[in-house]
Amino acid sequence: MRVIVIGAGLGGLTLAHALLGAGIDVAVYERDAGRAQGVSLHLDDRGLEALRACLPPAHFALVEATAGGPRERTLTLAEVGDELAVVDSRPSDGLAGRARPGRQVHRPLLRAVLLTGLAGVVRFGAEFTRFEQRADGTVRVCFADGGTDTGDVLVGADGVGSAVRRGYLPDVRVTDTGRRMIMGATPLRAVAGTGVPGMIGDSPAAARVRGTMMALGVLRFTRRPMTARAELLPALSLHADVEDYVMWALPGSSLSTATVWRQAQDLPPALRLIVAEAWPDVTTALRIGTIPPMPAWPATRVTLIGDAIHPAPGFGGNLAMRDAHRLGAALAEANRGGLGLLEAIGGYEETMRRTSFPPIPAKAGA
Repeated sequence: MRVIVIGAGLGGLTLAHALLGAGIDVAVYERDAGRAQGVSLHLDDRGLEALRACLPPAHFALVEATAGGPRERTLTLAEVGDELAVVDSRPSDGLAGRARPGRQVHRPLLRAVLLTGLAGVVRFGAEFTRFEQRADGTVRVCFADGGTDTGDVLVGADGVGSAVRRGYLPDVRVTDTGRRMIMGATPLRAVAGTGVPGMIGDSPAAARVRGTMMALGVLRFTRRPMTARAELLPALSLHADVEDYVMWALPGSSLSTATVWRQAQDLPPALRLIVAEAWPDVTTALRIGTIPPMPAWPATRVTLIGDAIHPAPGFGGNLAMRDAHRLGAALAEANRGGLGLLEAIGGYEETMRRTSFPPIPAKAGA
């Protein structure tokens, strides 16, 4: 079996490891060498279990060793008098918009771990344009430079703007929610004196102040990445250590960082300093889109994972890796002869629709 994956994000790379571990030939194509993946990821049980199952042991050990401390509570901050204080603390149980229990990880480091060992598998600078399902059961994939490849299965792991989805399910459209978000990270050393990092510890927090909400999280690496790399995964390409930092996110009316900075002027001094001291090169503007509920489609040799089919801002990386684990296991079973290929893909898609999609609203009178 040969599998072609479009997109080298967290889901596509996790899938590549799963397939290689099952002895399946896989090629991953990625348009952008420096694909933006954000700063931090709250790694919950879904992503953790997928990584444990799909990665070589040394890779997974590196992820565990460098993650932050357990995140078991979700905090709410507010101004009490002239000071910020914790005014609510609830279990991180995934209910009412709260995170599930987990640990914070540095997303660029996680992606670097996932890329380790995939030399010759991941091919950068390849812009996917179209595909065709051929009479012999294979899928032919075409790229902007005129190159082609042929496999038994095509997987779209190319994010919310998925070109694979547009060609495969053209009636499935991304809806702009109108929400905008600026995300950034600030070195912990620059804001430790504000008291905010000590107040929230390892927990995810939401500061609800002066008519806005600012999400916060501190990543204190359990082990320094360079130290863990030397012991656990020397092949990891890591040219400089990563220092502890505060991750933050602010809603905005536009994608302009200048607009959000003006908004930040109204924040309490401690939060304003966190924005002011942020690393400029990791401050990212996001447009939040969603895909409305859709009916099932028949299984073919083309399928999709992660944000390419069910965008989930805030925890989409976990769902993408879970998809990769499930699809990888299904394809491995088909490769062993335990399932037909379309049966395997259809089973994966049915589970994915049941567990990752919002329910389809009932029709009036039904």
